[in-house]
Amino acid sequence: MQDLRRALLEADPRLSKFQPLRRILFYDDFQHGMSGWNMLLGNYTKSLSRRHPGYVGFVAPMISNVTHWDGGSHGGLSGSYALKLATRPQKGAQTVALKRLTFPRTGELQMECWFTFKPEASELELSDVDVRSFGFAFDFQDAERRVLPQFRYLNAMDGKRVGKWQYKERTIPFMDVGDKTVTVYHYGEESWEDVPNGQQELCYNELPTKINWHYLRFGWDLRTMTYTRLQCNDLELDVAGLTGITNPAMPNLRNLLNVIPFVETDSDKRAFLYLDSVLLSGDWE
Repeated sequence: MQDLRRALLEADPRLSKFQPLRRILFYDDFQHGMSGWNMLLGNYTKSLSRRHPGYVGFVAPMISNVTHWDGGSHGGLSGSYALKLATRPQKGAQTVALKRLTFPRTGELQMECWFTFKPEASELELSDVDVRSFGFAFDFQDAERRVLPQFRYLNAMDGKRVGKWQYKERTIPFMDVGDKTVTVYHYGEESWEDVPNGQQELCYNELPTKINWHYLRFGWDLRTMTYTRLQCNDLELDVAGLTGITNPAMPNLRNLLNVIPFVETDSDKRAFLYLDSVLLSGDWE
């Protein structure tokens, strides 16, 4: 059975570029639309003005053919379209997207994607330090805990190259917005810690309009609430013992599972994160 499964995966050009666990929960390549990916608006009651101010500047994701001014359109890695996250053109601006679902069983989960990142090519400069960071998060809740494992690639800070992976596990304060609803903003600069041996140079290319697609794999065990893997291209990081932001369980969120990409700019121009395809898989009995 395992040999047959492996042969079927390897024969499918859409899936053979991934390494899924036994059960595939979803595979999105954005050739047919948004596939449930949406803007992170932030919690509120009665008025949008009650949101945490960190969420106010977020922008909705969109389908893109990765257009560039000097050559036309890149398209995706395997098709015409990709999912595009774009910040506002202000240093430190962020934007976040997510896909909301629930987990059917407690076990291991793994997200894989092919991605690329770029600042807006608004000048004839390489601009390789204009994107501050991009990253990914899960948002889980079981009967006892809400856990937010998240990591980012810190590309640059204040115009200086950094190039390392970081994670966040210290609790972030929640804000009450009424009607049993709270909100938390956990994407800020506070509390990031370096992943051990997490330095990595990513391919950026020689022009402000060129892109190169990268592979990423992010695994988490819902039983132990710990990372199982973090890989980008050929770099596999040791994440044993690392965990995520942890708080007591909240009302109405049993079996919560959100998948969350984000991007941040380090200059007064927009930063882009493109996802060609995303696959979420799991392993349980």
